[in-house]
Amino acid sequence: MREKYIYLDNNATTPLDPRALDVMMPYLQDLYGNAASSHRMGKEVKRAIDTARRQVADLIDVNPEEIHFTAGATEAINIALQGISSSDRKPKHIITVQTEHPAVLDTCRYLETIGVEVTYLSVNAFGLIDFEELNRSFKDNTLLVCVMLVNNETGVIQDIKRIANLAHEHGALFMTDGTQAVGKVPFEASEYIDILAFSAHKFYGPKGIGGLYVNPHIKLRSLIYGGGHERGLRSGTLNVPGIVGIGKAAEIARYDMLEDANRVGILRDKLEAELLEIEGTVVNGSKGSRIYNTTNISFEGIDNEALLLGLKNVCVSNGSACHSFTMEPSYVLTAMGLTHKQANESLRFSIGRFNTEGDILTAVEAIKEVVDRMRTMVS
Repeated sequence: MREKYIYLDNNATTPLDPRALDVMMPYLQDLYGNAASSHRMGKEVKRAIDTARRQVADLIDVNPEEIHFTAGATEAINIALQGISSSDRKPKHIITVQTEHPAVLDTCRYLETIGVEVTYLSVNAFGLIDFEELNRSFKDNTLLVCVMLVNNETGVIQDIKRIANLAHEHGALFMTDGTQAVGKVPFEASEYIDILAFSAHKFYGPKGIGGLYVNPHIKLRSLIYGGGHERGLRSGTLNVPGIVGIGKAAEIARYDMLEDANRVGILRDKLEAELLEIEGTVVNGSKGSRIYNTTNISFEGIDNEALLLGLKNVCVSNGSACHSFTMEPSYVLTAMGLTHKQANESLRFSIGRFNTEGDILTAVEAIKEVVDRMRTMVS
């Protein structure tokens, strides 16, 4: 019999909520028609798409026609950054942050090869930007400021409303990678955000579906041609089961968000308090400005790869899931001032809707046992 996993890696991906799976099943089995077809099944499927678009829009307080479905946040980020940068041939400047997700950083590095100037803001020891540095970074041709709302490795929350207001004062647009925030924290995107990317599998929806909110006054150049789907922004036959799933996940999040935050926050705090009883442990990043489900902890003298191997069925992370195949220390933590050694001694714990107090206690016991064993071996 398979050993039960203790899954504390919800920032990498969340389990699919059974309620979302239930509404997806008819579109995987019986209602398999193409939403662009004009027959009766196609029209029924199209109505399901419209419902899901409205559910997602309601979650972030925008209009349904401003939601564009994509294969996930990475594609959404590429569509936004590349689409806005190629809107005309004038020289452009983008401001972002050294601790952004690779989807943003790698796209920005590509944009630099085609003539876009990019400024990468630093962060302090708490993972927060310096607003004076941001203000100094604006130029006459600054087109966009792109800053993530919640950091995927530390859970640190940037003051994006203040950042957006500053960007708008300088005549620039504001974009945020909301992947770790949508479905977890309430906010009204239409109030101050121009472009927002998100993924369903970060808030208990299916993998392979995400979206892009684009303020209607913004025109992005399409990267994918062939049929004019999603109002010409993202061509390709729609992933109907995925879209139905993200719609239901959004609806669930809208109504369960506060309850999730309270319960999950208690579990995160319990886990953190227990782990900080271990000698030589410290929390990385701001404790006062972070999301309720995440803690990033350094274990002095303990290599995080070895600790992960020792934990066996306890699932945690030593960095971004998108860069887990590399052996380099977390660039997020080193940008915050940690040494390579300290970064390589750190683990991220991210709690989710389906975790229990028993999961936390089991994980803590396993971690303490492995840390004690590893320290005994080197003493």
